[in-house]
Amino acid sequence: MTAIRCINVCKTYHQGRDEIKALDHVDLAIDEGAFVCVSAPSGGGKTTLLNAIGGLDMPDSGEVWIGDTRIDQLNKGELAELRLRHIGFVFQAYNLIPVLTARENVEFVMEVRGVPSVERQKKSREILQEVGLEDLEGRRPAEMSGGQQQRVAVARAIVTDPSLVLADEPTANLDSKTSEGLMDLFAKLNKDHGTTFVISTHDRRVMAHARRLVKMLDGCIVEDIRQKGT
Repeated sequence: MTAIRCINVCKTYHQGRDEIKALDHVDLAIDEGAFVCVSAPSGGGKTTLLNAIGGLDMPDSGEVWIGDTRIDQLNKGELAELRLRHIGFVFQAYNLIPVLTARENVEFVMEVRGVPSVERQKKSREILQEVGLEDLEGRRPAEMSGGQQQRVAVARAIVTDPSLVLADEPTANLDSKTSEGLMDLFAKLNKDHGTTFVISTHDRRVMAHARRLVKMLDGCIVEDIRQKGT
């Protein structure tokens, strides 16, 4: 089954008199359960592509499908519901809520979805254990390292069992050992849960984990490589 389809997707930004083609007629299909890295230099289009797939930014033209839903035709409310129910996001800057503990940050999406308190607490503790943070559930973001905060962000992204996780430069602020641990965690979650992962990066260590590597330059896909041994 196809999880994601981008058909002839274009996105242009304007900076003063300059016109920047962030996505230039992009065609891409990703199967369910895939583990894909999108690689590009800064400004190459990888973040714009993830934002289009996640419905955070609309293309100027073309089609974006998540499963059987064409998301570029949805209104804001429908997009919000799609993201809430089906997509987990992991951002470079973590985007945790500073005043909430690790467990409360993980619970937040479930609370928005109306999950009862007892179930929220049970599931958040289980997922924090899965990402190796069961002893830190009461700490706030400022009391955790960057790697620990990123793991909380991962736990928050997957606690509702989304069919798709989009991770934008998730290792950019992490040291090499922590980055390796995070990618091992992603690979385990992909294998154990069958979750589709699409990860944007320019980190070669991250690319090495991918079963498929999509390379972009100036808004275009220039290589699409199926990697062996991953």
